Amino acid sequence: MALSRACCARAALWGSAVTLGPFVTRRLHPGRSGLAWGPPRSSKLHLSPKADVKSLISYVVTKTKVINVKYHRFLGRHFPRFYVLYTTFMKGLQMLWADAKKARRIKTNMWKNNLKFHQLPYREMEHLRQFRQDVIKCLFLGIISIPPFANYLVFLLMYLFPRQLLVQHFWTPKQQIDFLDVYHGLRKQSHPEIVSYLEKAIPLISDAGLRWHLTDLCAKMQRSTHPAAPDILALRECFSDHPLGLNHLQAVHMKALSRAMLLTPYLPPPLLRHRLKTRIAVIHQLDGALVKLGIGQLTAQEVKSTGVGLGWENGCRFPAA
Repeated sequence: MALSRACCARAALWGSAVTLGPFVTRRLHPGRSGLAWGPPRSSKLHLSPKADVKSLISYVVTKTKVINVKYHRFLGRHFPRFYVLYTTFMKGLQMLWADAKKARRIKTNMWKNNLKFHQLPYREMEHLRQFRQDVIKCLFLGIISIPPFANYLVFLLMYLFPRQLLVQHFWTPKQQIDFLDVYHGLRKQSHPEIVSYLEKAIPLISDAGLRWHLTDLCAKMQRSTHPAAPDILALRECFSDHPLGLNHLQAVHMKALSRAMLLTPYLPPPLLRHRLKTRIAVIHQLDGALVKLGIGQLTAQEVKSTGVGLGWENGCRFPAA
């Protein structure tokens, strides 16, 4: 008994003299025994603070930008032609995405304020009109790339025919200038044909005064003389009814007008007539919005891209009448 008391006292003295530090604890783990080194673990899962997450994201973004800069230098040094196409494509994606967000804001505003298309300001109306044309082109590319392995063919077609298949955002600066010249040339080629159809319609006009005005108008256009506004307004009756109203035009005349507006002329006459009516209605709405805005409020870039009293189709101007 005395011996056991002495052993207990001795063990108590040792326990008070030597204590386990914070780095030595005895923990029981399922399936193993012994001492485990380290501080006691909390029963709760430790989560990183928000500041650590933000710093990690900032670090990743910074490294990504550095790698991207090096990649651009590598492409520009070793593959200059491909680098031009690559930068044009990336910038085009950014501009197209920005246009999509702006179009969404405009549509949301229309829905909230119960506005129609013709009630929009000029710039918003023009943006929606051009964005719709861009979406149609993108949808066409998406449809023809659906079949298996067709995407490789689509990339080849985009490279060979950028004017027909790509929107303006994916054109290089040189292509923008060249393609606008091509579109202007196509429109010029259709003008003599349109004037010839106007001359053929002169005998069909019953009013002698209208016949004289139309003959004088055709002569001025053939001499490359720009007609005055009163000369055109005097012939309003001819273009609202027979023989020059849209509902009375022949198919060849509508095809010539479609080419002048850079619309597809290879459609049945009913579809051609419908497209011409729709396009003329949009031009009329754009001109009305431009009058409200004021021509003097247009920037130099807007005057260059849209023109005064003119609309656009696939990035090119066409007459408003």
